[in-house]
Amino acid sequence: MSRLLRSQLGKKILMYGVLSAIALIMLFPLLWLISTALKSPSENIFASPPQLLPSQPTLQNFVQVWQTNPFGQYLFNSTLVAVLTVGLNLLFCALAAYPLARLDFRGRDLIFAGVVSTIMIPFQIVMIPLYILTVQLGLRNTYLGIILPAIASAFGIFLLRQAFQGVPKELEEAARMDGCSELGLWWYVMLPAIRPALVTLAIFVFIGSWSDFLWPLIVIDRPEYYTLPLGVANLAGTFSLDWRLIAAGSVISIAPVLLFFLFMQRYIVPTNTGSGVKG
Repeated sequence: MSRLLRSQLGKKILMYGVLSAIALIMLFPLLWLISTALKSPSENIFASPPQLLPSQPTLQNFVQVWQTNPFGQYLFNSTLVAVLTVGLNLLFCALAAYPLARLDFRGRDLIFAGVVSTIMIPFQIVMIPLYILTVQLGLRNTYLGIILPAIASAFGIFLLRQAFQGVPKELEEAARMDGCSELGLWWYVMLPAIRPALVTLAIFVFIGSWSDFLWPLIVIDRPEYYTLPLGVANLAGTFSLDWRLIAAGSVISIAPVLLFFLFMQRYIVPTNTGSGVKG
């Protein structure tokens, strides 16, 4: 028995050791970014061998970036765009996924296949038509111009459809017997039942919207509408490639995403295990 326990303990130690090594490799770029942001001007960030821990850590880089550029406005823009994108995505994806999962109508599977197939279309293919449409609608250099192309996604419809299919039919039948309307059934019964899936979709959409660089770069050229990725890219010209200040701006940009993910990550595992497909 003791030999078996030692064998199991050795396997666990090996497994955790491998996982810790992988985690360290994945976290190293982030640690290096934070280290660079904390280094004083007297330290050589390109020293050989590299020095991970700053010898004279300072927050002056963050202060200079915040005072020299309107990062408060950038933060507000990114927050507004991300929150509205998440809210509209949850609404429209849930409205589209519910009939594809719970209602029987002709062509339902064909419509769903068409929606899912759009995942294979790269954004670069639809980028120019989207830009032309945005300009024609007068939405260039507006928050709505940034948000509109992302208010729904094929991935979100697919994810929520799978979650809706996992809801027991008994809940639906009980609500119908109580006289619940179709919209009431969707709002009061189905949405609370797939709350973990909604949270998971919110996480993905928030991270994608917050870190999006290409579309805001195309549709925005007025600094007062810059999101944080555009603001960080603008640092390269402002400070002539001072990597300490660019690293500080990057840390400011990614900190809200990390905090949001750490706060919401506990919902991810229940979603993936609880929203499986029922035949």
